[in-house]
Amino acid sequence: MKSKKQKEIIPYHEITPLTMAVLAHQDENGKTISHVLEEHGDLYVAKTPSEIIADACIYYGASFKGRQDGTSAISGFTHKLPVSIDPGSGMYYLPTASPSNPTCSWLGHTHIYRLFRHQDYQTKLIFRNGRAIILDVSYGSMLNQVNRTAQYRFLLDSRIKNLPPRDPHSFE
Repeated sequence: MKSKKQKEIIPYHEITPLTMAVLAHQDENGKTISHVLEEHGDLYVAKTPSEIIADACIYYGASFKGRQDGTSAISGFTHKLPVSIDPGSGMYYLPTASPSNPTCSWLGHTHIYRLFRHQDYQTKLIFRNGRAIILDVSYGSMLNQVNRTAQYRFLLDSRIKNLPPRDPHSFE
């Protein structure tokens, strides 16, 4: 009897602007790990998607909680908050569920091209590179998350671009 080739699971992976999605995946023991979709390949990481997003926030200089608090303060949103991992490189990610839910996946807003209704409360997502995935999230919920992320992104980018010059003596 032939056995299926086992997927290599790595302990750590850093999100970059080429990361399209970090999807919740169950390993052979039922533990939640991450299936990371990069523009040019896939990999599996022995952390939950929310842990990978939190690690990325720290890597780029802020805590996950701090990014969430910033999103809420800027947008007024209170739940399923999108986060800006690094606004300078366009790294905005949106959750498909509450980040505390083990089924929560994270999607790179920049990589999303189209959403389509799919069967039984599912959504078909097409990435900008043409790759498609099916998410176990209703179309309405996904569309709302994508739109909320676009609104938050606009608000934050506007703040960053329109910062008034500061008096260098105000820090003395």
